[in-house]
Amino acid sequence: MRNRRDKAVVLICILATAGMLFLSSGFEREYSGERVGVEVLETNNSAVRQFGIVKTGDQSLKVRVLRGTFEGQEVEAVNHLIGKLEFDRMYSPGDRALATLDLNGRDILKITVVDYYRLGSEMLLFAVFSVFLLGFAGWTGLRSLLSFVFTGTVLWKILLPGVLRGWNPIVASLAVSALLTIVINFLVSGIDKKGVVATLGALSGIALTCALSLFFGRQFSIHGAVKPFSEALLYSGFAHLDLTGIFLGGIFLASSGAVMDLGMDIASALNEIVLKNPKIPRGELIRSGFAVGRMVIGTMTTTLLLAYTGGFMTLLMVFIAQGTPVVNILNLQYVAAEVLHTLVGSVGLVAVAPLTAILGGYAMTSPR
Repeated sequence: MRNRRDKAVVLICILATAGMLFLSSGFEREYSGERVGVEVLETNNSAVRQFGIVKTGDQSLKVRVLRGTFEGQEVEAVNHLIGKLEFDRMYSPGDRALATLDLNGRDILKITVVDYYRLGSEMLLFAVFSVFLLGFAGWTGLRSLLSFVFTGTVLWKILLPGVLRGWNPIVASLAVSALLTIVINFLVSGIDKKGVVATLGALSGIALTCALSLFFGRQFSIHGAVKPFSEALLYSGFAHLDLTGIFLGGIFLASSGAVMDLGMDIASALNEIVLKNPKIPRGELIRSGFAVGRMVIGTMTTTLLLAYTGGFMTLLMVFIAQGTPVVNILNLQYVAAEVLHTLVGSVGLVAVAPLTAILGGYAMTSPR
């Protein structure tokens, strides 16, 4: 019976994911040309101007189209440089790139090189990830892979377009976090007591991180424009967006994965204990859950610190290189935003552990 329910959940998730993949976000724009992979044959840097370590101007290229209607044709292309190392690319013969073809009927008017062609490497890496996951976890690994794809699809097709349309970013992020928690836990664990306990524990942690994000977000006085590309989003025709709401919603959305992970860790540990000792007293099971939770929290909170710090290594290195005092660093908006991110997520983790242990103790044992 349980096996049948688990397969039904898997089938529903597959159908939902497939349906969302064909769902229009409403922001697609018609493009009269083609996007194709090209190979760089020759380069001409005579129109490139260098100022210190940055370059501006145009790099002229001769490229061969690798696929599509014009496969095999060799044409002239242009690589626009704007003077920012994070966006600019200087190509060399033999490089492969993604390019856009502006067309006039059957003729190519212009080719613009966008960036290095990485889709092949990305698909290869995803295939390696899938093989490792399936090889180790088998049927559970397949469900985990499905949850991975389902999560990415929900974010790309539902949450992000919805916020762009004007949805309240905090409410939308909270709803999506709750939805993903429920679906992923039941998909991976199955519809059983373990899945229910893990889900309820994780949902309590997400609710707490949401409340803390809203409260301390005001205390920290951080504007949502602190996140990369926020201003570019406003200038792209979305001046109505609540950037601060998006920033705060992103805090508990980002921490929901770790919260979900911790809830499942403790619920699984309690379930294994009960399987080995079905007559274990409720109080002893709860104490065991607390013990497991303490150990997991000890490393999980540090994991959040490392994850968020890794994204701002260069910024911190600039402060250290300039000898900036620590008090100045901690008061800067960029750093304070990451402090808020890390500590709110950590508090949510600390709360999830005992709550999941208590829920598991009551759900998995009978009173004695």
